[in-house]
Amino acid sequence: MSWLGAVANAVSGGDMSPAARLRQLVTISVAFLLLAAVIGLAAGGFWLINLTAAYATMLALIGTNLLFGQLGLVSLAQFALAGVGGWVTLRLFHAFHPPFEISMLAAGVTASLVGVLWGLPALRYRGIYLALVTLMLAGAFQTVISAINFPSGGDGFLGTGGMEGRPRLLLDRPFYADSDIAWFFYVVVVCLIGLLVVELHRRSTPGRAWALIRRDPRLAAASGARIVVYQAWAFALAGFLAGITGALLAGTYRQLDATGFGAAESITLFAASVLGGAGNWFGAMMGGLLMRAVPTLLDDLGISATLGNAIFGFGLMLAVIKGPEGLAGLFDEILDRLAERRGAAK
Repeated sequence: MSWLGAVANAVSGGDMSPAARLRQLVTISVAFLLLAAVIGLAAGGFWLINLTAAYATMLALIGTNLLFGQLGLVSLAQFALAGVGGWVTLRLFHAFHPPFEISMLAAGVTASLVGVLWGLPALRYRGIYLALVTLMLAGAFQTVISAINFPSGGDGFLGTGGMEGRPRLLLDRPFYADSDIAWFFYVVVVCLIGLLVVELHRRSTPGRAWALIRRDPRLAAASGARIVVYQAWAFALAGFLAGITGALLAGTYRQLDATGFGAAESITLFAASVLGGAGNWFGAMMGGLLMRAVPTLLDDLGISATLGNAIFGFGLMLAVIKGPEGLAGLFDEILDRLAERRGAAK
């Protein structure tokens, strides 16, 4: 038995059979799509656009959960990497007009490379020091993008329109997802694919390696695990998902603005990860919806966004007290208690 197989029971509570893994992934997929169908069909107009952005943001949250939940690494650069993905998507579209999927994949690969190149040197640090180093990337991106802005159809490499009387051109969505509702379900499907990729990683060799590295890096090294390789793997996958988020946000709004990708947004993204719960897919879903839906709801009600920050901060405090399971873990606990009471009543 390999070193990964030997520690599987201690790390993940026992190996699952291929059939059990498949059933679990099918269950996740069905639940994810049903929730999305209810949300998408019940919403409309401005709400639909913001909920679409919430699902797009969910991919960056899944990447954050991967780094924090699996390896205990605090990365505050994920939304900056989403900005990198958005910039690449818009630049390719305005320059070459390729199919959206080509631009989206290029965005993911570019953000992945940036994440690995920045993340590997930062891995010499741990805890708050790693968080500060990755926050530097978010700050650097904010400075650069504020100076050059996102491509919008102008001349030259930067291609910035909307200046000197030139109009800002909008990104074209795929022809089969041009309407807002069709685009919403397009984003949902892409998000589900990203979620399943991460879940497959968690249930296979990389996931067991990540769990062992988080538990005891020295034991992992002694067992033959290539720690740097698996850490780089995690940063690459998280960066790829963040880049896809940027592409989907570009498709949602059809253009992007530098003010939406500040360093504060990367901090909020990590806070949403902790608040929703870093241990499972439902936590990422809750974090994405809270990050986008709460400000929209308060704006609809004419309430200051300051209250939203207070609500978010209070929820984050509860999540920190509760542990890495966050609100998703609290929700699971409530359901378990209800099931126990029903069982006792029978």
